[in-house]
Amino acid sequence: MRGLLLCCLVALANNSLDQKNTYEYKYEGEVNFGLGKPNLAESGVRITCKISIVGIGEQLFLLQVSEMAFAEYNGFEDKNDYEFSPKVTKRLASELAEPFVFEYANGHVGAIFGSPKVSTTVVNIIRGILSFFQVTVKTTQTVYELRETGIHGQCQSNYAIEENEETKDWIVTQVVDVTNCWQRAAMYRGMATAVWDRLSKEKGESVISAMKYNYTIKPTANGGVITRAQGFERQHFSAFNVKGGSFKMEATKNLVLLSMNNTARGRTYGPIETKGNIIYKFEDVDINIPIMMQNLDNPVPKAIELIKRLSEANSGTIDSATTEDSMKLYHLLRVTPFEELENMWKQLAENPKYRRWFLDSIVEIADVKVLNFMETRFKANDWTPSEALQTILIAFHHLDPTPDNVGMAKVFLKLPFSKSNTYLWQTVALSYGSLVNKYCVHYLPCPVNPLQPLLEMATEALRSGNKEEMVIALKALGNAGHPKSMKTIMRFLPGMAASPVDLPLRVQSAAVQAMRLITTRDPHSVLEVTLTMFLHKHIPAEVRMLAFKILIASKPSMALVSIVTAHLQDETDLQVASFVYSYLHDLASSRTPNNHYLSIASSLAVKILAPRFGRLCHYYSKAKHADWFDERWLTGITSEFFMLRNASNIIPSEIVSSGKFHIIGRIIELLELGVRADGIKDLIGAGIPGFKGDFSMSDLMAIFNVLQKWESLDNDKPVLSVYSRITGQEWFFADMSKDTLRNIITAFSPAAWKSSPLRAMIESLQKGTSWDYTRAFLVLEARYFQATTLGLPVEISKYYNTITAFNINAKVAVNPSPTESIVQLLNSEITMETDGYAGCTKDFWVFYGINTKLFQSGSELKIKRPLAVPWKLSAKINVPERKFELDFPPSKKEIELLSIRSDLYAVSRNIEEPDSAKMTPIMSPSADPNDDQVIEPYTWHPSSKMCYEYNIYGVGFCMEYELKRQYFHEEYPLYYFLGYSNMAFKIIPAQTTKAVEKIHFELDVLPSKHPVSARQLLGTMRSLSKEETQQINLSSDSSERDRDFPHRHHTILLENSTTEAIFNFKAFAICENQKPEGYDAVMYYSPEASIKNAQLIVSQVGASTNWKMCVETSLDAEAKAHVTWGDESQTYDMSMEATAAYINGSKPELKAKVQWRRISEYMTELGKRIERYIPGVALLYGFSERNERNPEQEVSATVVAAWTDSVDVEIKLPEYTVYNKAMSFPVLWSSQWLYQNMTCSTEY
Repeated sequence: MRGLLLCCLVALANNSLDQKNTYEYKYEGEVNFGLGKPNLAESGVRITCKISIVGIGEQLFLLQVSEMAFAEYNGFEDKNDYEFSPKVTKRLASELAEPFVFEYANGHVGAIFGSPKVSTTVVNIIRGILSFFQVTVKTTQTVYELRETGIHGQCQSNYAIEENEETKDWIVTQVVDVTNCWQRAAMYRGMATAVWDRLSKEKGESVISAMKYNYTIKPTANGGVITRAQGFERQHFSAFNVKGGSFKMEATKNLVLLSMNNTARGRTYGPIETKGNIIYKFEDVDINIPIMMQNLDNPVPKAIELIKRLSEANSGTIDSATTEDSMKLYHLLRVTPFEELENMWKQLAENPKYRRWFLDSIVEIADVKVLNFMETRFKANDWTPSEALQTILIAFHHLDPTPDNVGMAKVFLKLPFSKSNTYLWQTVALSYGSLVNKYCVHYLPCPVNPLQPLLEMATEALRSGNKEEMVIALKALGNAGHPKSMKTIMRFLPGMAASPVDLPLRVQSAAVQAMRLITTRDPHSVLEVTLTMFLHKHIPAEVRMLAFKILIASKPSMALVSIVTAHLQDETDLQVASFVYSYLHDLASSRTPNNHYLSIASSLAVKILAPRFGRLCHYYSKAKHADWFDERWLTGITSEFFMLRNASNIIPSEIVSSGKFHIIGRIIELLELGVRADGIKDLIGAGIPGFKGDFSMSDLMAIFNVLQKWESLDNDKPVLSVYSRITGQEWFFADMSKDTLRNIITAFSPAAWKSSPLRAMIESLQKGTSWDYTRAFLVLEARYFQATTLGLPVEISKYYNTITAFNINAKVAVNPSPTESIVQLLNSEITMETDGYAGCTKDFWVFYGINTKLFQSGSELKIKRPLAVPWKLSAKINVPERKFELDFPPSKKEIELLSIRSDLYAVSRNIEEPDSAKMTPIMSPSADPNDDQVIEPYTWHPSSKMCYEYNIYGVGFCMEYELKRQYFHEEYPLYYFLGYSNMAFKIIPAQTTKAVEKIHFELDVLPSKHPVSARQLLGTMRSLSKEETQQINLSSDSSERDRDFPHRHHTILLENSTTEAIFNFKAFAICENQKPEGYDAVMYYSPEASIKNAQLIVSQVGASTNWKMCVETSLDAEAKAHVTWGDESQTYDMSMEATAAYINGSKPELKAKVQWRRISEYMTELGKRIERYIPGVALLYGFSERNERNPEQEVSATVVAAWTDSVDVEIKLPEYTVYNKAMSFPVLWSSQWLYQNMTCSTEY
């Protein structure tokens, strides 16, 4: 039998199409998107046709398509079916009617040829058909694997062959690993600056695919012929981990032999051109936006009309119904030729609103056209520096980093206009560096040519000694992150340059940080340089600490961490020791996958270093790291804070705060902010004479006296420097120079008051001013494309677009108006009338499906979040009397402040009927109970509307929500997002007994001119109410409990102390010719040496009300608060206290207790609900429960820091106690850190 099998396989090895035969096949291809559940909507497309293949030359065949049909599916299983689309069918058939020629030999498709009129989309469909004939049959094996080229790229294929004993046909099964291919037909757009995390990818995937072919081959004398073939491809996609639920793509195709005869005749065909090989080719991916489909013919008038309509609709306010049209505008501009962009500029530039919308939109063209347009504007010098800065910043970051685009972007580094403004020049250099970084992501190995202009900038700055240009060049090199820049960067590093140059710390700092992105491309070189710098004790401490920060980013091995640990044991600089130890200490408890091995090494290092450096306090340099990661979601967050000091200055040299987001195998650096105190640090030095630390007037004068010496600062050293980075790319930095500080001081100087910009601003406000600003911004466009077996591209895309608007009208009156100095405002009364609007609408889309220029089909999540804050008010500020007043008109209509709406749809669109797109909510409105195929899920449809009305003021606040969810256990946690969501917060008018003219707020912060004694205040408070014991009959049990309850008033307030009124706040509804109604609050403070007491009295003001609330607080060894409220402040009574201490002098302990005598029914019911809810939640978080009777009207909690990253928690409620020993507590300020800093050590 084995011999017979091998003989047949030898014959099949010659499997090929016969030149003398004509083959006719029936082809059907179908792709569906959804969750595979009968009661959830799906979408799909189907293509059917007949194909004819005939030989026309040696290894050359002609393919012709006939009886083409295209159908769309959108709806629910067993309720909807595929609908034939005659218009799309006609368009596809017209192109498929053209002849196609392909090379074929030994089961492999070679070059494909077609008419020049045929689009790439249609050629890809032909590739999907021809991929059936791309099969390798070996002659000596029945099970084998090999690498071969197919429509998905060059991928690994596994084959199995067996004989059908009845028909004597041979069944060939081919499984293709389309996920791990060498030349994969896949493409990414966007998120180039997001770093891949290999260890996170090993924990789960967001996309997985599988491909299988089944062939039935009939042996013939000349080899074999495919009589039937089936292809089945399945893909799973989740925004998180596919193990926790996923969307599914199922693509199937079938090929059936209808006839085979040897009556082939000579065929003729028109001109053809090469279309490539069998591997899928992508076409116009930047033009085909998946969340819309519109006619792109004659785009210029449509784009101009959209700009005008969007400008008018979103002027002063935002029309959320139109914000999605900004995506249509980007779409039209991407197909607009460069010459037409120039014409559009001429038509729109004169109108400020149209001009702003046009400039905000063209940056999304993202190709060479926008570069040509910007170059023309730079040469014409018809942009303001602000316009140029904003446009080039966004355009360069959104530009497609092709070799041609990067080469053309170099021009901006040489244009004179780029250097006409300091901040514009910085933006050009930094943005070009970011463009080089994205270029290196897509082209490996990255050539050095795009980097050359930045290397020349750095070299020239070093040669000329221009420190400002050094910093700009180094920051641009840092954005580029090119490994070839290491040699140039090292020339700026202390202890590393072959020819040492004395450079200021800010230049050295910029040079060290310029290596931060090279850590992912050449970590070995960075490790070598940073370790050498760190071990060099003669290098400034700040530079060594920054070098260690970059060293950690390079993910050092256990051996390198051990070297650092051994060196640190002999370290004499406590600033460096504290920084390194605190960083390693926090990394030891890191949970993110990228720090897995580093965390192990750090934990060992901390055990060695803790006895020596474990108690260094916050007066030394610190590096704090906190993170969280969830493997089910494949998401996490990281937060870091760095404070660099030196021994001779009280002010930190540098402070940096940054955050990262981990998602589906990538690390996105969110926002990083940094401040360098260069001149200020030197000015203040080791301390401020006369500074006590209580920030009293004497402290403020001490600081002012030091700042008066600013003239002694170096002219070439910035007073202060700040920078910001987003996604790891520095986009802004600024230095406050000595001249800038002089200009600020001069603006406040009486001598320069007449020419001061502050005076001009005040005069403008007195005349009345207005400001209107609207900006559209495509924050995110992240796309992933992959070929399918049908020759149709599956796409996963995320779009995030915002429109922000501000509109302010204001008029100010100042009495008396300042004539000599702005200081005169301190003796003036200021009145302001203003109205305006501030809002932002955010639109977010996630698309998963087929996206071509002819049709779209898939699943689409849409989220819209409008935020709108309109206002109209008048304000009065009496500066001498420290009185502030605000008046608001009453609410006359409903105002939606914030809302979030989202839904998931099955979508179908086509270019022939762009206005007839089908968008079916994925959840069925109802299920047929008689349908056996319907799987009953857990359905959840909560909705609520809660309103709180304040009838005194005639205003109310409402929160409403509605959710529709269907839960499937196997789809957790994806089902959180499968359905409709709507949440909104609104201001509504409320019914009032009197017509409210205005709502008046008043704050008087002037201390009481006549301090009263606590005895007098207590007398006043007691006169407000009678003793409870005279009105309430307490049971014996209650009396017993009251013995331990805090006494009212006199237990907290010392009767012999003196109280001062801190502030008086009033909130009144003003009615015409009637007394105001509302609330009046007064706060008193009793300054004592050992105890700090405060009292707050809130009274309701009105004709027939006696509601009051009294709050007394005391802070000494314990924090206490006592609250009474109700009629005459005696209806309800509650007290709270908290204390912090140490157990055995080492473990911090926090205790808190809440007691009550009487509380409202609502609070009682809420407390009972919480008490019933806590056991389940506690069990979920690992708590244990102990049934025991505790005091009935008391809840207490105790938290003890058991270790650096865990705490012991015990919560006592009346019916039971819940507790957790060694509960994980991954926060930044761990218990050991608190203890170390509360017991500061300076010994080492």
